[in-house]
Amino acid sequence: MMLKIKRVPTLVSNYQKDQSENPALPLRGCGRNCLKTCCIQDAKVPLYAFKNLTGKDLPLHEPPLAFLDSLILGEWEDRMQRGLFRYDVTACETKVIPGEYGFIAQLNEGRHLKKRPTEFRVDKVLQPFDENKFNFTKVGQEEVLFQFEPSDDGQVQFFPNAPVDVDNSPSFVAINVSPIEYGHVLLIPHIFECLPQRIDRHSFLLALHMAAEGDNPYFRLGYNSLGAFATINHLHFQAYYLAVPFPIEKAPTEKITNFSGVKISQLLNYPVRGLVFEGGDTLEDLSNVVSDACICLQNNNIPFNVLISDSGKQVFLLPQCYAEKQALGEVDAELLDTQVNPAVWEISGHMVLKRKKDYDEASEANAWRLLAEVSLSQERFEEVNALIFEAIGCGELDGNDQSLKEVDAVGTSTHPTVVAGSQQECVVQQ
Repeated sequence: MMLKIKRVPTLVSNYQKDQSENPALPLRGCGRNCLKTCCIQDAKVPLYAFKNLTGKDLPLHEPPLAFLDSLILGEWEDRMQRGLFRYDVTACETKVIPGEYGFIAQLNEGRHLKKRPTEFRVDKVLQPFDENKFNFTKVGQEEVLFQFEPSDDGQVQFFPNAPVDVDNSPSFVAINVSPIEYGHVLLIPHIFECLPQRIDRHSFLLALHMAAEGDNPYFRLGYNSLGAFATINHLHFQAYYLAVPFPIEKAPTEKITNFSGVKISQLLNYPVRGLVFEGGDTLEDLSNVVSDACICLQNNNIPFNVLISDSGKQVFLLPQCYAEKQALGEVDAELLDTQVNPAVWEISGHMVLKRKKDYDEASEANAWRLLAEVSLSQERFEEVNALIFEAIGCGELDGNDQSLKEVDAVGTSTHPTVVAGSQQECVVQQ
């Protein structure tokens, strides 16, 4: 008998409700054991203190003990046994779609069917933090797995019962109560600073450290900007385990240039145009180049998604325009009916489907068709790359032609009618 998950609202916390939904709740002493000042002062939360990696320290072989993996999964399974998740994600049907790319389809009817109304504008990548709307300080302490901070002595340390230094605003790792996959967690940098969903150098380096510490090729981190299907305007990254390669990780690339030891390439033969960053003498070198590129997109109001792969050694940067096309009425009704909002995981090739019909009929052509609507046109992609290279101070591109080569996103006749069908530029509001 096939198991089915319960249909519930999409939430990232069991406490994702505002005062208007619970008018009787007091502003202080809320009784929820939350992360706000009314409850957090005397709390003790496990602390994982990570080693500050340099380029020479990057793990090239399996460590003797994958402690971060064990910690995340052990604590995550503990929360599952305690009934903190909205459904059992391990009961969701999942399959690899036949074809060249190996797109992964998951039937997850527990997400988005009674979706909480969006609390911010979808046409503005940068918006101020609003403490009156849901944010992660309202999360219950039982949803927090551990604090994630750099070690004082350069070595990995773990403290099972560490005080929470509110004044120094630690970074937390918490469960996503509506998980997409096994071990689905949130990394919330400097939670008490109440930062909006906006990448900066320090927060992105923290995410790379988490990927490097995990040192597991099946553990990836993702980021969605506002306008690219982030659901909460409070700075956070997502991460989970999926024990198969993502299609985007298998896509061929073409080198564009090197900058500060970081190789910058473009994706080939993939439905979504994007950049790939690899290398650097240190983790910070890679982080600075990618985060500066993200900051450029933010400042130019260009929505984007980021996938951190290969234990922090490879980063995909994917500007997108699906929400804008939706607003302009340019997305086919058949695609809209799927209710799939293509964020970082879908763009990477993990298609989270909401309807049994779409899951049963899942095909490589259907996945390609949806993701092709996400992508910038070739012309707009080149314009955006020019902005990025100027922002990061990149010199001349490799090769005689400094413009990006026109890429056949199909490469073969496998998908002859999908990518070439739409060359209209997305309107990016600046």
